[in-house]
Amino acid sequence: MLSLGRMFYEPLWVFHRLPEDVDRLTALAGKRISVGPTGSGTRHVAMQLLAASEIKADNSTLVESPGKAAAEALIAGDVDAAIFVAAPDAELVQKLLREPGIRLMSFSQADAYARRFPWLARIVLHKGVIDLAKNIPARDVELVAAVALLAVRDDVHTALQFALAQAAAEAHRPPGIFNGDNHFPQSQSTELQMSAVAERFHKSGAPFFQRYLPFWLAVWMERLIVLLIPIVTILVPVFKFAPMLFGWRVNKRLWHWYDELKQLEIAMADAPQDHEKHVAEIERIEDAVSSIPIPLQYSEQHYNLRSHVDFVQRRLLAAREAAPSGEV
Repeated sequence: MLSLGRMFYEPLWVFHRLPEDVDRLTALAGKRISVGPTGSGTRHVAMQLLAASEIKADNSTLVESPGKAAAEALIAGDVDAAIFVAAPDAELVQKLLREPGIRLMSFSQADAYARRFPWLARIVLHKGVIDLAKNIPARDVELVAAVALLAVRDDVHTALQFALAQAAAEAHRPPGIFNGDNHFPQSQSTELQMSAVAERFHKSGAPFFQRYLPFWLAVWMERLIVLLIPIVTILVPVFKFAPMLFGWRVNKRLWHWYDELKQLEIAMADAPQDHEKHVAEIERIEDAVSSIPIPLQYSEQHYNLRSHVDFVQRRLLAAREAAPSGEV
């Protein structure tokens, strides 16, 4: 399982009908307490907190009743206290907050509970926030709340994880009774490992493409970029060395004809009497060099080669003119 983030508070409400206000769970020892039905989240949380205050089935009466039945039992006096995990706008919470003779316990040890149980947080139900006209509650009440998280299987596609995190952010970002604007969602998760996709979304927001493109197209573009990264990594050094490789190929053409010219000079020195053969060879070299396709940036090397060909040709013509007619 992976967490997509913490989404909202689920307050723990402890209502009682004791004659005086109480601010610690230890005051409920020996009383009849409704803790929620077996298997419910309410009972799971209630039993842990009651056990931490040394309240157990052997020293108190723990009644397992569902929410509505527990509220009715508390109003009827069948139980002394009832514990609920519910949103503040839940019908039974609203009813009990307004019911005469029913009190809401304020947790004086709320910070201690939050330290002992990392999945709990201290929250405050501010005076009058439920009903300003009737001033409900009549004072600030400290509560503890479980922080609900959104979880997915770890094999859920990352695109769907992102879509869920984005939808949850839109739903839970507005302020509420217990939190300000943008307080939720939160990327912290002590219970489950955080989804890397959701954590990146909570910290940096939606990726660039998803801000301006439809979801399917944005996902396609992001995948394309992932594919392009290794391709660009390969192409960068290729583009870097491409001019060097191209220059080497151009120079190789010129070097070939320099070699031909050198061989001709050696032949002229070894057989000076073969004037006609040497003249035909230099003319062949000259024609070939003149027709080599050379880029503009390599024109200097090309003209240098042509100058050397012309120099050898002039030497050869001068030697032929100076030679006796019988040798020619």
